Amino acid sequence: MTTESIALRSSESSFWQGVRLGLPVVVASAPFAILFGALAVDNGFTVTEAVLMSALIYGGASQMVGIELFGQNIAPWLVVASIFAVNFRHVLYSASIGRRLAHWPLWQQAVGYFVLTDPQFAEAERKAESGGKVGFAWYMGMGLAIYVCWVIESGLGAMFGKLIPDTHALGIDFLLPIYFLGLVMSFRKRPLWLPVVLVSGVVSVIAYKTIGSPWHVSVGAVAGIVLGALFVPGNGKDALK
Repeated sequence: MTTESIALRSSESSFWQGVRLGLPVVVASAPFAILFGALAVDNGFTVTEAVLMSALIYGGASQMVGIELFGQNIAPWLVVASIFAVNFRHVLYSASIGRRLAHWPLWQQAVGYFVLTDPQFAEAERKAESGGKVGFAWYMGMGLAIYVCWVIESGLGAMFGKLIPDTHALGIDFLLPIYFLGLVMSFRKRPLWLPVVLVSGVVSVIAYKTIGSPWHVSVGAVAGIVLGALFVPGNGKDALK
């Protein structure tokens, strides 16, 4: 077997490992993708426009904010600012995960950042911290599984949204928060994990009650980052360690 054949087989194996990691996310996010498609049509979007929004913007929470604000008598800058506030965490994700993708060619990095999601970031960080290499095939296996299914499910929601029962009544909408809680818990062995989680959560709730959604997401994230920056483990200043 040639070196090229071995490398190809290894890439295929890594790709399918990534796909398997993406399947729980696909299941957990399905109600939200379908709900987005249904809401998009209810807000005046065509099925094609709803699908294109999922394919080109690919930001679940920001898509939800967008369809609520588009077409209303709201200044365009406020729409952009609201969507940016929801997606600001991806700026932080990109800054952190950049060192994991630095060995990729530039075009691969660009594709990687496009499919970057919350679970994608968490799994890549976990793989790197366990001593594994974040390869392009593995990363895209997970990323493409989530992306393709999100677009398809958005289309199904747009076409058949009126036939879908209330996801809130069924409790299906709680699947994704449970999944995210699992991701947060997977980092519990990190130094300062509990203080950062508590500070982020408390500040986020306070921001939600005072300045409202979607700003509380970014405010809570920034609070956690500031705490982590002030009390870096191992620098002799970590009073909370």
